[in-house]
Amino acid sequence: MGTGTGRAVIAAAALGSGIAFLDGTVVNVALRTIGEDLDASLAQLQWITNGYLLSLASLILLGGSLGDRFGRRRLFVIGTVWFAAASLVCGIAPNPEVLIAARVLQGIGGALLTPGSLAMIQGAFTHEDRAPAIGAWSGLTSVSGAVGPFLGGGLVDYASWRWIFLINLPLAAVTVFIAMRWVPETRDPHAPSHFDLTGAVLAAAALGGATYALIEWGGTSAWVAVAVGVLAGVAFVVVEGRERMPMLPLGIFRDRTFSAANAMTLLVYGALGAMGFFVTIELQTVSGYGALAAGAAFIPATLLMLAFASYAGRLGVRIGPRIPMTFGPLVMAVGVLLYLRIDSDPSYLLDVLPGVLVFGVGITLMVAPLTATVLAAAPDEHAGVASGVNNAVARAGALLAVAALPVAVGLHGEEYAVPSAFDDAFRMAMMVCAALLAIGGVLSWLTVRSTVLEPAGDPVAGTLDGGAPGD
Repeated sequence: MGTGTGRAVIAAAALGSGIAFLDGTVVNVALRTIGEDLDASLAQLQWITNGYLLSLASLILLGGSLGDRFGRRRLFVIGTVWFAAASLVCGIAPNPEVLIAARVLQGIGGALLTPGSLAMIQGAFTHEDRAPAIGAWSGLTSVSGAVGPFLGGGLVDYASWRWIFLINLPLAAVTVFIAMRWVPETRDPHAPSHFDLTGAVLAAAALGGATYALIEWGGTSAWVAVAVGVLAGVAFVVVEGRERMPMLPLGIFRDRTFSAANAMTLLVYGALGAMGFFVTIELQTVSGYGALAAGAAFIPATLLMLAFASYAGRLGVRIGPRIPMTFGPLVMAVGVLLYLRIDSDPSYLLDVLPGVLVFGVGITLMVAPLTATVLAAAPDEHAGVASGVNNAVARAGALLAVAALPVAVGLHGEEYAVPSAFDDAFRMAMMVCAALLAIGGVLSWLTVRSTVLEPAGDPVAGTLDGGAPGD
């Protein structure tokens, strides 16, 4: 921390992650407009969100493994360029089907760049600087959460929703320039040369089957998708257990803290994904907000993350991760319940802002300690895989929640555009999201240790190319 190289690593990692995060927040703001412009159904809007999450969650483990083998910076740069190219296709898509396909391609790029961003930090920083570095990364990444909805909403209202994708191109160019110019290459010198493509295909089939079944629930094809998803999921576990060099080494789940942190991630990020989907549409469909106003409504929460995420990382080091990982989700649950005050004529200061602020405090407490705990609980040589696992779990949670919750609360077809129908569904959805967050907090209290684990493994696993060990 404090060196030019350290600042460059954090800047590149934050920019790359921020681009991927930007599209998640901005697309939610633009969904209603996209639906009107392309005449998309609710199921197609779900796929515009979930097509990206599906390929990202399915391939992010493979992306982490590739980074450990070929170089984390190299895969990060390739992923950023891929993501930019797919964004261009999104920006010129003539119909929902092309947009969905382009979003799947975006997810592939995200699967390469996202684990690389954290793995670059893990490989380049000394152990004592990693938690503050991760805190700085999460805070800077949240800049895209603050600027993204505001910028995206303005583009949707005053230009075109297509620019929310096209804006990624210059951002990606800056990211690649910083990474190639100043970020050192790191890799695992013991990484296997073999890649588990069978595992990647089975993971995609399992998540794809489950997602399709949830979105298309009620039809005969949904039951076929259920069967495909279940069989592929079982086969994935069997193959990974027998594979000599698996994409996902199942042994890392023997660590209780690693497993518990990822289980909590599944619940919490499932709630976050569904909440973002529902609240932005509620503000536009029921409350009458424009895309710009709906996006700007959440800026205070991301400003809290920007200001205090690094401090939260240091707090997690000082008192251990158990307390912030418990109370963070519980505070977030209170914030989600406060969103129930949103109605057809809400006051922003009295009905929207309280929930935004409380939610922002909770997520600020949780994010940096959670990420640092996941990485610290895994050996250094598996930095890319550990980052990939946690990112995959987070995306899978959001993917499944966005697929399942609209059906569970009774939304179908074009009802997302009917204020009375959507408002009733929104209230049920917020109760479910609050419950998921509360369960995540309780799970952390019961299972996460009170001290951050020292990472095990080969001390040269984070070696810089041509230099001394990173530690």
